[in-house]
Amino acid sequence: MKSFFKYVLATVTGIGIVVVILFIVLIGIVSSAINQLGSSSENLVSANSVLYISLNHMIPERTSTSPLDGLHVPGYGEMKSLGLNDILSRIAAAKEDDRIKGIYLNPTYVNTGMASLKQIREALLDFKKSGKFVVSYSDMYTQKAFYIASVADKIYINPEGSLEFKGLSASVTFLKEALDKLGVEMQVVKVGTYKSAVEPFLLNEMSSANREQMNSYLQSMYRALLTDISASRKISIDSLHQIADAYRIRNADDALRFKFVDGKLYKDELLTMLKKQLGVAEKKELSSISLLDYTGNGQTKTAGARIAVLYAVGDIVDGEGTDENVGGDRISRELRKLRRDDRVKAVVLRVNSPGGSALASDVIAREVALTKKAKPIVVSMGDYAASGGYYISALADSIFAEQETLTGSIGVFGLIPNFQDLLNTKLGIHIDEVQTGKFADLMSSPDRPLSEEERAIIQVEVNRVYQTFMGKVAEGRQMSMQNVDSIGQGRVWTGKQALELGLIDGVGGLQRAVAAAARKANLTEYRIVNYPTIKDPFSSLLGSSKEKIKAWVLEDELAEYRQYIDQLRTVARVSGVQARLPYTVEIR
Repeated sequence: MKSFFKYVLATVTGIGIVVVILFIVLIGIVSSAINQLGSSSENLVSANSVLYISLNHMIPERTSTSPLDGLHVPGYGEMKSLGLNDILSRIAAAKEDDRIKGIYLNPTYVNTGMASLKQIREALLDFKKSGKFVVSYSDMYTQKAFYIASVADKIYINPEGSLEFKGLSASVTFLKEALDKLGVEMQVVKVGTYKSAVEPFLLNEMSSANREQMNSYLQSMYRALLTDISASRKISIDSLHQIADAYRIRNADDALRFKFVDGKLYKDELLTMLKKQLGVAEKKELSSISLLDYTGNGQTKTAGARIAVLYAVGDIVDGEGTDENVGGDRISRELRKLRRDDRVKAVVLRVNSPGGSALASDVIAREVALTKKAKPIVVSMGDYAASGGYYISALADSIFAEQETLTGSIGVFGLIPNFQDLLNTKLGIHIDEVQTGKFADLMSSPDRPLSEEERAIIQVEVNRVYQTFMGKVAEGRQMSMQNVDSIGQGRVWTGKQALELGLIDGVGGLQRAVAAAARKANLTEYRIVNYPTIKDPFSSLLGSSKEKIKAWVLEDELAEYRQYIDQLRTVARVSGVQARLPYTVEIR
């Protein structure tokens, strides 16, 4: 009877939680619908307005349509973000919008990669060509925030604020000692001197080869960052180096002394200044609209030739995948559709992926090659397009990346965990089995190490996949296999380095790739259509609300420790030969 009441109580509690969640979601949907019906940007934007941009939110490649985005969940705050695609398009729209007189930047923590950051910065520079002003103000600037802010005509800081400028650092999280304590041995078979994706499971620090490559691409990124800041703030690159190396900027006074900012102001003083600049009376409110709410006033073309932008974002996985990763079947199917669609005259494959399954990468690469025979296909690389991300790019007509993009990493590996010590010694669990062949349990028995013969078999397959990978690169980039191998071996390069090595064709963001695709298709007028089609809000709700709420809880409870959980979960999902970057590389 006690058990009966326990299960009844658990059921009732579960139903209650579901009802509460659905009620909250319903409120969010209704509020969103009302906002969309009655508060379009056309109605929200007044004449003589300022566009407010903070960027203090997650910046995915594309804006989500889930009704949970922007919803306030009790205890977890509001989760609202804008995709890179909409950030760029809205800044471009504001450039042409006569109601928008300037931009008020308010960045503090900019949560995106260096290549995406560069594209936003370029969009702001383009906005300034209109003659409109860009002013930046923040209580504190992180390095990424200051990099964005450096485009502004004037930069201001709170008198008691701080500005971070000390150079870039990159770190890798190593799990070997933790795995040793758990009794887990990670058995690795790989090709590539620099293929460092497996190092976190084998070592407690970087190998000399990995340290060499990380230092190389970090220095390349740093030079690009200093060059941009130097041009905007009129401070020599040598001076910037010295300031960072000596950590001379620690507070607002230091930032002003070294001309990183133009003044120290409190928020009310900044608003007063903006009112004067716009001719607004002191007692009146400054008219402004957030980039999150602004959609521009341009008309979207609905007919004519199309350039398709196909997004391949996240880990590359076998099968269908989800919206958060690159499913081999799903992306290859999209490429087939676009190849057969007569309205689509060219395809831009937008790749932002650290790689993943070598098999899924090959499936997608095959469709890229077939599409190339039918119509132009150009690759635009985001923050990452490495290993499997480069695999699916190599056969395109042209490849563009930002200087800060991490790419290359031409190499593969196999990862086979051995839980013998954990199961047998620590947990007292033993597995026994019978089999019909000598290798029937190859890579399926979790409680024993690989034999030398089994390891040799796997090594042969890993070598074969590497040869196939190099062959695709050699074909696509018109290189010899020897040349590919010399710049391969799993080594990671920045976009700037990749251009010098012939791995890409040019430096630039998505807009440049689209322009290149248009030229190849002989198009002067066209409209851009994004694929895969984003699910409608209700489908998104039914398919991902549980995952969204779990993600919120995980983010709130674990904060910076979440990366370690994600890393272990990635290991658990890995199967087959992998072509991927190191699991955790943080650049700050």
